[in-house]
Amino acid sequence: MAPSEFDDTVLAEPRASLWGLVVAIQANYYRVKLDKNSDLLNDESGQILLCTRRARLRKTGQQVMVGDRVQVEAVDWAGGRGAIAAVGPRRSVLDRPPVANADQILLVFALAEPDLDPQQLGRFLVKAESTGVPVYLCLNKQDLVSTATRRYWQEQLDAWGYPATMISLQEDETVQTLLPRLQGRTTIISGPSGVGKSSLINWLIPQASLRTGAVSGKLGRGRHTTRHVELFELPGGGFLADTPGFNQPDLALTPLVLGQCFPEIRSRLAEGVCQFNDCLHQDAPGCAVDPHWSRYDFYLTLLKEALEYQEGQQQQRDPDAPLKLRMGEQGQQRQEPRLQTKKYRRPSRRHQKQRLDYLRHDLDGSGDSLDSQSSDGDWPEDDGLS
Repeated sequence: MAPSEFDDTVLAEPRASLWGLVVAIQANYYRVKLDKNSDLLNDESGQILLCTRRARLRKTGQQVMVGDRVQVEAVDWAGGRGAIAAVGPRRSVLDRPPVANADQILLVFALAEPDLDPQQLGRFLVKAESTGVPVYLCLNKQDLVSTATRRYWQEQLDAWGYPATMISLQEDETVQTLLPRLQGRTTIISGPSGVGKSSLINWLIPQASLRTGAVSGKLGRGRHTTRHVELFELPGGGFLADTPGFNQPDLALTPLVLGQCFPEIRSRLAEGVCQFNDCLHQDAPGCAVDPHWSRYDFYLTLLKEALEYQEGQQQQRDPDAPLKLRMGEQGQQRQEPRLQTKKYRRPSRRHQKQRLDYLRHDLDGSGDSLDSQSSDGDWPEDDGLS
């Protein structure tokens, strides 16, 4: 039997197919840039439509993300509106920031104002590595530091496994060295606040006109200026995704995943095999990872956090555990008492009335049946509310 036109499980071949790229999401509306090579109404190709999501996508739990390729129907060309009917397959998915089909992450840090913090940089690198998307490192504001400082950081990052490109937005020729790597790709620009991410996008795409902010004098950190994820098209092809800055990324990783987020560990494992498959690389006998590398102490610090996170996840799955794990906005972990849901749940009005009826019945000594009495004649279960 052929599927009907209302069967949501099968996407019938449309008479005229419109596809585009989701470039921004605000509330329940999606800005979709139509393909320039669209077969339908070529005069309208490249136009940006304000779209909603079809009800069938909501009912099936189909999320629409920035970077998604989507099919658009019910287009109102005069009003610039449409409806998203289907979502294409994804090459990659990031949850924070929520972006689909990214080709690479450009991690931007500043050499000064704010000063480069190796611990903060290390956490951002590990978070970026955990996504599985290739990571590329860019250090901004090189004009504010000495040649010796630039050389020091170049050598340090080479040892970590991250050759970095150093730029200054005051020196156009340095920024132009980024263009070959960005063109033709969808790049997520990430990093802490105040390092110049929005200023970099304004240099690369002047029409973006992103709002920028100064560095806080008291905290030595940047102020948040980007509030949501948005894609901006590069003049030579490709897209940049500006993302909200985070001063401390959330590292919710298990110990085994953490080890794969360090290029130093990956390179050593490529040369040898640990004696145990679940080795945590803590200078154990038979471990292929030599602990004499510059970030080993930093790895042990994150390993401790990963073990605590793993223990917390196990507690979350145990309903009888006295504590539960909470993650703060800056990635810090804390444990809170687990309340007994039944004991602390607010009773319903029906249950309160039922208990009062039984109490009155007990005081009066009446044998009459109660309107709210249960069908089997049992008294309501004592749930600790009395």
